[in-house]
Amino acid sequence: MGNVLRNDTAHRSPEQKTEEELWVVYRKTRDPAIRELFIRQYAPLVKYVAGKVAIGMPANVEFDDLVGYGAFGLMDAIDKFDPEKNVKFKTYAVTRIRGAIFDELRSIDWVPRSVRQKTREVEETIGSLEAQLGRTATDQEIAAALGLSEAEYIKTIMKISGTSILSLNDVWFSGDENDKVSIGDSIESPSSMNPDVIVEKEEIRRVIVEAIQELPDKEKKILVLYYYEELTLKEIGQVLEVTESRVSQLHTKAILRLRAKLTNIRKGIM
Repeated sequence: MGNVLRNDTAHRSPEQKTEEELWVVYRKTRDPAIRELFIRQYAPLVKYVAGKVAIGMPANVEFDDLVGYGAFGLMDAIDKFDPEKNVKFKTYAVTRIRGAIFDELRSIDWVPRSVRQKTREVEETIGSLEAQLGRTATDQEIAAALGLSEAEYIKTIMKISGTSILSLNDVWFSGDENDKVSIGDSIESPSSMNPDVIVEKEEIRRVIVEAIQELPDKEKKILVLYYYEELTLKEIGQVLEVTESRVSQLHTKAILRLRAKLTNIRKGIM
């Protein structure tokens, strides 16, 4: 009976198979017809992710360009997805699509150098200050360390959030600059990895979770609502009863804190 079922599955066209069956077949055969089927099925996901990324982007960043960058991420996700990892393809694909968009935006280097330098300065100040304090620094403390008033610090954060690409995809931690591990990457656990690498990835994931837990309450809520509940900044503003620009500001501060904390951990400071 099992052989009959297997033979039946093998002889049905791609359109007649379930998605689970298609992934199994595609992993074995790399059938271009199945790949094309997946691309058509998940194309709307690319537009969805591009739409989320487009929010807050400068006017010179075209939505259609973001969709184009994301399409490469979708194709990469299809080629690398392993159904045996117990991760839904949609979850995996969103991470790959978003990552491809950010990678391409970074590669064209459209962020003004002055903003990039200021971002690095704020991040390094937060990292140094929180390493000294052993706790999350307040806006007043960060502003003082930067030699700014609190109002000037908030204005700086708004400038950064309006022009820089800040995402959980940027939050990574590893021993080698060329071997980046993002939060998205850490949800995978490839069986082909050696035990040391698997242990390291689990440690990275634990550190990221702990770092998020230590964020101020509103910043933590924004990360959860944006990355896990997939709400827009406007929708988050409605939930938290604050303006969209305030949400953008808090999101930027949360990412800067996370990157600073993980950089400190990598350097062995904390």
